[in-house]
Amino acid sequence: MEEIIQFDKQLLLMVNGSDSWFLDCLILTLTNAKTWIPLYLGLLFVVIKANKNVRAVGLILAAAGLCYLLAGAVDDGIVKPLVARWRPTHDPEIGSLVDVVNGYRGGKYGFFSAHAANTFSIAIFFSLLIRQRMLTFFLVGWSLTNCYTRLYLGVHYPGDITVGLIWGGFVGWFVHMLYCRITTPARYDIRLCYVPICILGLIFFIAVVMAYFGVYL
Repeated sequence: MEEIIQFDKQLLLMVNGSDSWFLDCLILTLTNAKTWIPLYLGLLFVVIKANKNVRAVGLILAAAGLCYLLAGAVDDGIVKPLVARWRPTHDPEIGSLVDVVNGYRGGKYGFFSAHAANTFSIAIFFSLLIRQRMLTFFLVGWSLTNCYTRLYLGVHYPGDITVGLIWGGFVGWFVHMLYCRITTPARYDIRLCYVPICILGLIFFIAVVMAYFGVYL
């Protein structure tokens, strides 16, 4: 186990940080939860257009909320304080070696990654719900981008990210299974999926432009 932990730490130091202020600004924007609010609104638009009554929309919103509760809240409220594994930025062994960006260190404990669990649970739930391959590709890419930002910032080890993805994937699948037991999912037109996809592209474009001018959220 100790060998795995040491490998985890070395791997983190290989991918953590850079000497580029442009990348620093880009990552700080992409890791910010507020950045992705337009994406959530785009997914809500797709849900409203495909489901013709308030109950159906409400069930999906409740399911998405359950994803967040099981993926992130369980992690932050139970797992992190119980396991109490230091974040790399606070780890007495390698904390001084971690490239800290703009003073951002996160909380004391980092196992496992709530960013990974939250985003992947949402990605898997909506991928199973809408069942359009292109949207699945972009949602998974969005989640993995969030995961990479946590490594770049040095606030999670690769192991934290891996476990977060596994837990988030399970939560997304489990919540979708519960949803399907309650109701029959609607059919989603592939044309609706271009809305969140285009929003994702626009968010990345704006983040790049902001980083070029040294601005971040």
